[in-house]
Amino acid sequence: MPDLLWDEVRNFFDPDLMGALPDVSVAGTSAEDWQAVFDLVRSSGWAWEYSEGGVAGALPPAVEVLTRPADADTVDLRIWPVPGVLAIFCPMVAEEIDFDVDLRELQGQEGVDVLCRFLAVVGRQLGKPVVMTAEGDYGNPVLGFDPAADRVVLMADPQLIQLI
Repeated sequence: MPDLLWDEVRNFFDPDLMGALPDVSVAGTSAEDWQAVFDLVRSSGWAWEYSEGGVAGALPPAVEVLTRPADADTVDLRIWPVPGVLAIFCPMVAEEIDFDVDLRELQGQEGVDVLCRFLAVVGRQLGKPVVMTAEGDYGNPVLGFDPAADRVVLMADPQLIQLI
């Protein structure tokens, strides 16, 4: 049985209501947690691309990425957990792992299932909650992986999003 049902959460997957690129994050992290994500990417079989300043390259150790000078080129790690679905990680600080997903790629029950599986894999790797908020609405999670429940759960009422 799926963690979440499309008919119940469709508002949380509506790009017009949530923004096309909702924010997904893991708080209270460290360079070791970022390294665990990098290790997961390498071992998962997912397609991925690491780039600095738009130039693709090898994925370095997390501590190297996180200790780059403040004026260094932008870094991103693009991960395709399934073909056609992209998650973009932006390693800037050790204390938070954040990434974007594109809701336009996550429509219908299949999209919900793909996102739930991805959040669960990341959350299990870290042993921490992974939460999604509307684009730019930090602090107000709508859904996320709950390690205690070992599944993705609702953190807000999907019907209330219509009122915003």
